[in-house]
Amino acid sequence: MVSIPPRDTDSRFVRQLRSLYQGQHRAALRFQVATAIVDVAILAYFLFQPYLPEIRTHIWIDLLIALWIAGDLTAQGLIAKDRAKWLRAPLTFVDFLILATLLWPHLLYNFAFLRVMRLWALSQRPLLKAILRRLHLLNRIDVVRASVNLAVFLFMASGFVYTFFFSGKEGSTGFVDALYFTVTTMTTTGFGDITLPGTAGKLTSIVMMIVGISLFVRLAQALVRPFKVTYPCTQCGLSRHDTDAVHCKACGHLLNIPDEGL
Repeated sequence: MVSIPPRDTDSRFVRQLRSLYQGQHRAALRFQVATAIVDVAILAYFLFQPYLPEIRTHIWIDLLIALWIAGDLTAQGLIAKDRAKWLRAPLTFVDFLILATLLWPHLLYNFAFLRVMRLWALSQRPLLKAILRRLHLLNRIDVVRASVNLAVFLFMASGFVYTFFFSGKEGSTGFVDALYFTVTTMTTTGFGDITLPGTAGKLTSIVMMIVGISLFVRLAQALVRPFKVTYPCTQCGLSRHDTDAVHCKACGHLLNIPDEGL
């Protein structure tokens, strides 16, 4: 069990909330898994929303999701030890951006594709590491995160292309064309049957090819690179070590890597 040191100024409610969000005891893990299931359901809704017919129910679903994200943001803000640092964190920015697209859908409709970034936010939370540890797959966390990064960019790029180039097509044709173009561009296959018009289209294609290749290379590196433990050396600061390392390779300082950190 990992305890979270409380601050003197924190109320009992905040301490309990921090224990649920950041703790490793059974009740905390159950809470984190339950919230993750809701977040995955929300993510699935975001991904399949382009295929769903336009009905008034979507407005209420968006409002419920907005309430959930707002509540999660409020809780994260309450338990943050440094709220200024929390406000500057990329994960916080992503949630605020998603919340804005839900509260003002007509004004920010063109940025709705950014909602898929919540998948990236989920992959950065401690729960992923806890689940992989229980499945004895913690040594593949870099592979999982690299795969998530690739998937997030794939759907974000597809959403961008669909919003600004293919949204005029009926039904799901436009989204399928956008996804097809994104995959062929990222893999540099480039069949040429679907292209983006104008200078903006060419610049979009260039960015997608550069970022796509980089993400594929990052995934390949994660697949073949030996697993390293994140444990900063107190002498020189080197943070990545072999799982069975006794001494730091950089300075020779004696290490004391705990087994639960593997």
